Amino acid sequence: MSEKFPDRAQVVIVGGGVIGCSTAYHLTKLGYKDVVLLERKSLTCGTTWHAAGLVGQLRASQNMTKIARYTAELFAGLEEETGQATGLKQNGSISVADEPERFEELLRGASMARCFGLEVEQVDPDWIKQHYPVMHTDDLVGGIFLPGDGQCNPIDVTQAMAKGARMGGATILEKTKVTGATIDGGRIKSVTTDKGTIECEHLVIACGMWSREFGRQIGVDIPLHAAEHFYIVTEPIEGLPGNLPVMREPSSCIYCKEDAGKLLVGAFEPIAKPWGHNGIPEDFEFDELPEDFDHFEPMLERAMHRLPILETAGIQTFFNGPESFTPDNSYYLGEAPEVKGVFVATGFNSTGIQSSGGAGRVIANWIRDGHATGDLWSVDIKRTLSFQSNRKYLHDRTTETLGLLYAMHWPFRQPETARGIRRTPLYDRLVEANACFGENGGWERPNWFAPKGVKPEYQYTYKKQNWFDYSAAEHRAVRENVGLLDISTFSKFLLQGRDAEDIINQVSANDMSVENDTMVYTQWLNHQGGITADLTVTRLAEDQFMILTSYSSHRRDFHWLKDNIPTHAHATLTDVTSGYAGISIQGPNARKLLQKVTPQDLSHEAFPFGASREIELGYATVRASRISYVGELGWELWIPSDMAIHVYEVLRQAGEEFDMKHVGMHAMNSLRTEKAYRSWGHDISDEETPLEAGLGFAVKYDKPGGFIGRQAALEQKQGGVLKQRLVQFLLDDPEAMLYHNEPIVRNGEICGYISSAMYGHTLGGSVGLGYVKNPIEQGGVNADYVNSGSYEIEIACKRFSAKASLKPLYDPGSQRIRM
Repeated sequence: MSEKFPDRAQVVIVGGGVIGCSTAYHLTKLGYKDVVLLERKSLTCGTTWHAAGLVGQLRASQNMTKIARYTAELFAGLEEETGQATGLKQNGSISVADEPERFEELLRGASMARCFGLEVEQVDPDWIKQHYPVMHTDDLVGGIFLPGDGQCNPIDVTQAMAKGARMGGATILEKTKVTGATIDGGRIKSVTTDKGTIECEHLVIACGMWSREFGRQIGVDIPLHAAEHFYIVTEPIEGLPGNLPVMREPSSCIYCKEDAGKLLVGAFEPIAKPWGHNGIPEDFEFDELPEDFDHFEPMLERAMHRLPILETAGIQTFFNGPESFTPDNSYYLGEAPEVKGVFVATGFNSTGIQSSGGAGRVIANWIRDGHATGDLWSVDIKRTLSFQSNRKYLHDRTTETLGLLYAMHWPFRQPETARGIRRTPLYDRLVEANACFGENGGWERPNWFAPKGVKPEYQYTYKKQNWFDYSAAEHRAVRENVGLLDISTFSKFLLQGRDAEDIINQVSANDMSVENDTMVYTQWLNHQGGITADLTVTRLAEDQFMILTSYSSHRRDFHWLKDNIPTHAHATLTDVTSGYAGISIQGPNARKLLQKVTPQDLSHEAFPFGASREIELGYATVRASRISYVGELGWELWIPSDMAIHVYEVLRQAGEEFDMKHVGMHAMNSLRTEKAYRSWGHDISDEETPLEAGLGFAVKYDKPGGFIGRQAALEQKQGGVLKQRLVQFLLDDPEAMLYHNEPIVRNGEICGYISSAMYGHTLGGSVGLGYVKNPIEQGGVNADYVNSGSYEIEIACKRFSAKASLKPLYDPGSQRIRM
């Protein structure tokens, strides 16, 4: 430790757990010498010290898997580099299933692992018994084995990275409490401690369950909450094999690892116990929480069934300690949208050890480069919303999120806790229409509608779920007749001022110098040419533009535009989401229906595709935009929220003549997937470019003034060769169900994976979108390459033949939207 307390640093890291130490370590690897890590008590004393130390590599997406895989690789070399042992032992991991649908989930995960380059084996009960002889296997269906997984000692790993950071020039100060920070002009200026103030360029918040409170002090939302986590450690068991893989039985909510002749058995129970709701004790350091054997006992009984050896083993330790969990069970990385220079790396939901190496490297690279390296949207702190920092919301949601680690990851599974916080003006009317609601971003959205007399609730399965036929009827109504969709949850931003056109043109790849009352579909690109947003912009007046984007990227897109408004520009950006409801009328009879309720001429000649105008509808004046996300004739109606019910009632009454149906989000998704419309965050992201995604038509390279990302996009266009292309696939087997992350197999070799999928009720089978990849050095991907291949999609380790097309399989000429 430095004798003199530092008064400045390039980077200050708050938190001396495994994530903070990893961040310091990786910053020094990039050449940062002026790094200070501050720990209120002792390194690892919060959550890290009592972590189970599991080192798994398969995660829910390719980039999350890369983070975990890098961590395992890093741990393998740390001891040699630093001289500090890590306790790493790579005996692999085995996950077992005792019923068919759980086994299908494991097999789907195995297929996904192959996409991401992980070695994985499908194993039967006999294999399991041979490799894990103390396990009861008679009632097992099967399992999967990942030989690269393992376990480590969390304290030793953290100390190794801390030692490596010090060797690289970082300063680590324990017994130093951070009390606040100074923000100047929206940027971090300094960090205040009980020993002095440190000026800094960057601040990294990596303080685990303390992060929410510290973030609140400096104006940064970090929604997380601690929960109690239980495990036992047995006394030494004579004859216990020392080479047992880590074992997980998700259906019993348990995991187990061998350690020094003992077994550690932990659980992620379905109903968890939130902790620290009223604050964390000031003197908390290596603390244990009170025992609650009654709470843990059901999981222990299941563990004894699977591992009968536990019945006679003594319990050396009954442990209960806190870990932090987030509302969506994914951790937080990235620069906070509220304060420039403040980075967040926290909320790891019991995956901190296995993510630590990769997460620290991601943050270090982000600080150096000024942007994320790759698509990290699923863990980006910008996905959060301010309401999620509410303590009661976090408390109630945390009872569920801990258990989600081992719960069935059903397709379309909806949260069960902390519901009902955000409702559209039409909510009560849609309840009356027997809607089954899903939740995302706090919004209650109608996913499907049940017939009268049928209870609108999910019955989950990996096959066709109970709502399949109901959603199919909604889908067909839009294709053949007319449907009504509540689209109020779309985010709406108003950009105003005399410089508004220049600003929106600089941010948008498409040309915004259009006539008033025109809607333009565009991408916003980052400086590397990747797609950072996919949305529409409507020119309302010479100095007014309305941006419509997905609710899920609300904060991200708002701050991207805000951050690109020059300091002295004459422009303001306002979030008007709550001010407008949205109703979409879509289908071949959309014009006939709407013409019944408005005097406006809606003919194609008078109201062409892309036009957006104020019209009278009933007693209200609304903005009608002729656009479609489902591939049919239709209009989106944007209505002052206080008039939404009236407009809905007028439309419902007029719709009786046409047998208009309510349409939910599942049908909207199946419709857009048939039409091969892209979904940001799934089919397109920071890593994909417009040319790769088939969206080059929306890029105006030669517009005056250029746009962000133009140079990179132009270089790719001039290069002429692409490493990947987005392709639409239709399975030949009408019973096979695609969801996402299924391997795409071209001529017998995996060449990509499905990014999004839904059942195509018009096309008659599961439809998926996904990138076919081929290195540029090997010729890249063009139309000939795509069309010359023979394709299969792998589902749960079984391959199904599929048709592939670069053009939409439904209405490839887009004639229906221009009727």
